[in-house]
Amino acid sequence: MKKSLLAVSVLSALVTLTGCEKSTTAQNAEPVAQQAEVKGQAELGSFGVDLSARNEQVKPGDDFFMYASGTWYDNFEMPADKTRYGAFDSLRERSEKQVKEIIDSLATAKELNAEEQMVADFYASYMDTETLNAKGIKPIQPILDKIAAVDSVTSLTKVFGSAWLDSTTAPIYGYMGSNRVNPDEYQMTVGVGGLGLPDRSYYLEESDRFKDIRDAYVKHIAQMLSFANVENADQKAQAILELETKIAEIQWPREKRRNRDLTLNQLEREDLNKEYPGFDWDVFIAESGYKVPHLNVSQPQPVKDAIEIINNEPLNVWKDYLTYHAISNNSGALSEEIYAANFEFFGKKLSGQQEPRPRWKRAVSAMSGTQSLGFAIGKIYVDRYFPESSKTQMAELVENLRKALSERVDNLDWMGEATKQEAQAKLKAFKPKIGYPDVWITFDGLEIAENDLVGNLRNIRQFFREDSIANEMKKTDRNRWGMTPQTVNAYYNPSFNEIAFPAAILQPPFFDPNADAAVNYGAIGAVIGHEMGHGFDDQGSKSDAEGVQRNWWTDQDRAAFEAKADMLADQYSQYEPLPGNFVNGRNSLGENIGDVGGLAMAYHAYKLSLNGKEAPVIDGVTGDQRFFLAWAQVWREKRTEQSMLQQLRAGTHAPGQFRALAPRNHDAWYKAFDVKPGDALYLPPEQRVRIW
Repeated sequence: MKKSLLAVSVLSALVTLTGCEKSTTAQNAEPVAQQAEVKGQAELGSFGVDLSARNEQVKPGDDFFMYASGTWYDNFEMPADKTRYGAFDSLRERSEKQVKEIIDSLATAKELNAEEQMVADFYASYMDTETLNAKGIKPIQPILDKIAAVDSVTSLTKVFGSAWLDSTTAPIYGYMGSNRVNPDEYQMTVGVGGLGLPDRSYYLEESDRFKDIRDAYVKHIAQMLSFANVENADQKAQAILELETKIAEIQWPREKRRNRDLTLNQLEREDLNKEYPGFDWDVFIAESGYKVPHLNVSQPQPVKDAIEIINNEPLNVWKDYLTYHAISNNSGALSEEIYAANFEFFGKKLSGQQEPRPRWKRAVSAMSGTQSLGFAIGKIYVDRYFPESSKTQMAELVENLRKALSERVDNLDWMGEATKQEAQAKLKAFKPKIGYPDVWITFDGLEIAENDLVGNLRNIRQFFREDSIANEMKKTDRNRWGMTPQTVNAYYNPSFNEIAFPAAILQPPFFDPNADAAVNYGAIGAVIGHEMGHGFDDQGSKSDAEGVQRNWWTDQDRAAFEAKADMLADQYSQYEPLPGNFVNGRNSLGENIGDVGGLAMAYHAYKLSLNGKEAPVIDGVTGDQRFFLAWAQVWREKRTEQSMLQQLRAGTHAPGQFRALAPRNHDAWYKAFDVKPGDALYLPPEQRVRIW
């Protein structure tokens, strides 16, 4: 039976990944771990940490990131087709290569089942550049024709309603997720989007850096419009920028958008036109195909402001805007010339990536998501590359972390008994998902052709939309996954109170069954703790054991929690990766609470695992040192300046070099590395943030 795979309303992921690839030169290569040939031998070093990456000339207390990974950082050259590179990316490359092996094996197999044939045909359509180049922009001509036919605000609204299906962009969007006050039912959320640049700040800030980006963006828009033979493209490109600037002005800043109290604004369908007049909601929702008996509006005033912009902006400007985004968003499925023009701005100018990723890797990425053929590939991936023993060991680690957090909650001096009981109930109800789904979705009825890439992509989107529509009025499926098994990441879903760890992340440097216990606790243990921590961060803590968004805190306990969270936000806001551009400690607060709290949970669990015994010293490194080094090397990364700027303005995570510094909030780190007053990272005990 086909399982529903609707959009997950909120996923707190461990990291946001970007397209990268390892250099092939020995002096520049990230040491990607190879499968250990000798049973019982850790893949990295003698116990699971790459000691050669350290720079022992740097005091741990001055810069723990560079101490743990400085030699690697100083010697690693960013390859031309990367914007960032680190431990996540090296493991992601392994996963990509494994998926490529799967696809190659399908291409030579004598008999394939229906899903395997879909995978093989989709990949063939993506790699068939001869056909794509011959077609040019023609595959999206029906979309461009639909946009050109817009002759009223009503027909414009209809195009907005099909924006996701057409892979274009609209200022008002709607997506289906779970109801935050009743997670057993699905609900549409409506919000404001519509920007081409990564964040509203790219439109609104007046520094030379952002002005230069905007000038380049206008030139890029004009070039993309020229592929559709749009006249006066330069003038129209400027008008599109001005339109997007108006949209940026009305949007809430990202730190406000992540406030779950502010973004919960539910109303009945019949009240929508009254509360948000001037927009044809009937046309918009009808185009989506959903019934929508009730819904949630994530940004009330911005939605009202967007309606005003829709009604006041000339139709021709909206049509040019939609035409540009249709070409740009679909460029990866069009000719190499169109893709290259899009890459020139979004890859090179905006992200600092000098060359595109190899086409086969782009194909793998396009196939591996939850709204693509990712689970069809994931079935084979799990069979080939994920040992069941890893799932068993991981389950044990999760329970050890659960026990550690339970003990820590009992011992909190800032939380009262009533709130502790609620916290313990939520912790007990955590549902861990490890490796892969228990029930796989099927792709019955999906048609994939080996020579129609745009058609394949549209068919896939249509397939998932129809599946979502069919399940809208049914009970939510809590067995579904928000990531595929071959994804190197992890997440927490507050509506289902679940933590998930796809198979691909359960490999070194995160998890190695042959590594020292301190390393596994410092790496994957802290990742487990991080995801558990999302259930108790500044936003995840607003949902209870059943995933219902409600306040289960006493006022006094919530105030104590907020005071600690404010300290952590202030701490991270002091980090300045680029001159004049700081980490947004408020926007990244949930992730930082996850890091600091997860590390504390993992250390506690590690100590419990020792049963009162002293950890051995290995290669001159103590158990506590191994624990914190494993953490720091998980966040080893190098970025282009442009990628760093995007992370600061549009990302919810602090850059890796600062995530590696989370141990400065833990007393054990000071003792392990003899960190003292006067060291750059030293915090007096009263300034160390201890939440969980």
